[in-house]
Amino acid sequence: MHQSVPDPRPRVLHLTQPVDGGVARVVTDLARAQLAAGLHVTVACPDGPLAPAVRGLGADVRHWHATRSPGPALVREVRRLGQVLDDVRPDLVHAHSAKAGLVGRLAVRGRIPTVFQPHAWSFEAVGGITAALALRWERWGARWASQVVCVSAAERATGVRAGIGGRWTVVPNGIRPERFHPAPVDTVRSDVLPGVDPAAPLVVCVGRLCRQKGQDVLLDAWDSVSLCVPDARLVLVGDGPDQERLRSRAPRSVLFAGAVTDTAPWYQAADLVVLPSLWEGMALAPLEAMSCGRPVVLTDVDGARESLPPALVPRCLVPPGDPTRLAEAVNALLLDPLLREALGHQGRRHVLSTHDVRLTAEAVAAVYRDVLGGPAAACAVPTEYREFIHS
Repeated sequence: MHQSVPDPRPRVLHLTQPVDGGVARVVTDLARAQLAAGLHVTVACPDGPLAPAVRGLGADVRHWHATRSPGPALVREVRRLGQVLDDVRPDLVHAHSAKAGLVGRLAVRGRIPTVFQPHAWSFEAVGGITAALALRWERWGARWASQVVCVSAAERATGVRAGIGGRWTVVPNGIRPERFHPAPVDTVRSDVLPGVDPAAPLVVCVGRLCRQKGQDVLLDAWDSVSLCVPDARLVLVGDGPDQERLRSRAPRSVLFAGAVTDTAPWYQAADLVVLPSLWEGMALAPLEAMSCGRPVVLTDVDGARESLPPALVPRCLVPPGDPTRLAEAVNALLLDPLLREALGHQGRRHVLSTHDVRLTAEAVAAVYRDVLGGPAAACAVPTEYREFIHS
């Protein structure tokens, strides 16, 4: 009688919600590297663009229905994940973002080695009692993470200042240089923006259309940019809950590209890439833009300074939520093509040397080796956190 041979490969379960944007790209890149290294990779996630992407790489995909925020469905989401865990039997769970981190740690409760990667802290995204509850949860939930992986030292510092304990590791985000590379502006621009004057200065902002990414601040700044550089055009690449509100107030010089499957041509077509976020861990868009040889303007949120070579900080970093300073930085670069070119070259050299995704994958592999060699403690859910779980 034939007996199946047990699979000796370490079994990693990536758990994620959201399934688009930067988090999805991080999960996809890690899955690609881990599959190549011989790990058995499963991704549990809701429907969306992530599932077919990682399935195409060879990962096992398990449907896990979950909303983006905590709510009444949370208990069912934990129960569903428990079923996935029983089926997959992973050696390690890697939970990405606040929601997956919440559900994952509640479902596992330290019984399986667990890596939690917040990709920006949940309590920064909300206010009032919700922020207080989110912070209390993160402080408690840290005991159920074998390692907390932050994408920047600044994100780690924010967690430490907030009183979140645990074992910390900083693994900066990385990009794929073979995908994000320079290309002739004229050629790419005619492909992505047919009918738009190819000589018009072009500013591109890539990100989900939501409060976090600060596109409303950029629109506030755009009035001043249009006065200084009248023929400039702004393209917002992405979709999200704020799309209609932003469209309703945008002037004709602002174009909406919607969600795209490949952001690289939009970076390549830009004269300048702007990301006016209100909070981050370490955004991928600036790294991808710099890898394409394009200069960037960022707000000084977690991870931004670490994304830039030190020489670019004075010209490329502005305070968050300040449209006046943002407009000044954008105008200065739009009016100086030689400076833009120099900053683009500096940014690309920096990203290739410090933010190659292969470096990220190696650092995460080291975290896994450390976690799989240590014990995991199991705990019970305290009653005082039920209010947050159901909020």
